[in-house]
Amino acid sequence: MFKRFRRLRINKNLRDLVQENDISKNDFIYPLFVKSGEGIKKEISSMPGVYQMSLDKILEECKELQALGLNSIILFGIPAVKDSIGSDALCEHGIIATAIKAIKKDFPDMFVVSDLCFCEFTDHGHCGILDMEHETVDNDATLEILVKQALIHAKSGVDMIAPSGMMDGMIEALREGLDSEGFENLPIMSYSTKFASAYYGPFRDVAESAPSFGDRRSYQMNPANRREAIAESIEDELQGADILMVKPALAYLDIIRDIKENTTTPLAVYNVSGEYAMLKAAAAAGVIDYERVMMETMLGFKRAGADIIISYHAKEVANLLNKR
Repeated sequence: MFKRFRRLRINKNLRDLVQENDISKNDFIYPLFVKSGEGIKKEISSMPGVYQMSLDKILEECKELQALGLNSIILFGIPAVKDSIGSDALCEHGIIATAIKAIKKDFPDMFVVSDLCFCEFTDHGHCGILDMEHETVDNDATLEILVKQALIHAKSGVDMIAPSGMMDGMIEALREGLDSEGFENLPIMSYSTKFASAYYGPFRDVAESAPSFGDRRSYQMNPANRREAIAESIEDELQGADILMVKPALAYLDIIRDIKENTTTPLAVYNVSGEYAMLKAAAAAGVIDYERVMMETMLGFKRAGADIIISYHAKEVANLLNKR
């Protein structure tokens, strides 16, 4: 006889016992944008609650984050001077190197991740050295300076690097470069499947990284390609990535699940600026229950297979979890 499926909905304690996924503060990495100068805390109009901050304010923010129970951050730099090769990113006294040292000095238990790219540091806004003939990035030339950037971050005390430029062979080059200098145990979280997405718009406001010409479609993923998306992450795993990533997250839940089922490597997702800004705009318009929708979205990422969530919502999520 057919037995009707019964949902465990009568007793709340029983329902909680069999819940398959949950949200924890340990799931999150919070993005921080450090800007040259002092006393700066500038809110971004397209991303309410997100700020460009000078290093003194970043240190105050780290204290607040740890009080909330958030212990992982990812750093993005906004230097005072940009040039064609992103020289500030290649200097041991550059903005990110300086920030890493200061944060690790004052907050040794903070897990500091550095975004490894050049779009915030170049005057053209692309992710490396330009190949002007083809109006794109010179992949191999960019790999050379990417390794230099990684070694500066490593020597500054960073806990993990996160290359985001989608250069071919970047993980192999970084692993070899780090290992050769004695940083065999420094983990790499690769932006392994990063799509050329329209969801990045507000990020370019906060990071001041909009391309001065063209776009990044020649080196970021085509949003239409599922099989290629899986292959990109698997290739980075084979090259030595310790953590893989899908970016953006919300429109690519199927890709998150696909990759999760094809690898045993931990998987991160980046809940990007456009996703954040849409929820904030909907909340301001009064058309959603903001907190419930935010938490449901985070749960969706976990259910799809995310082990780590990089999100501008992390502080709000932590506040809600602390009230439980």
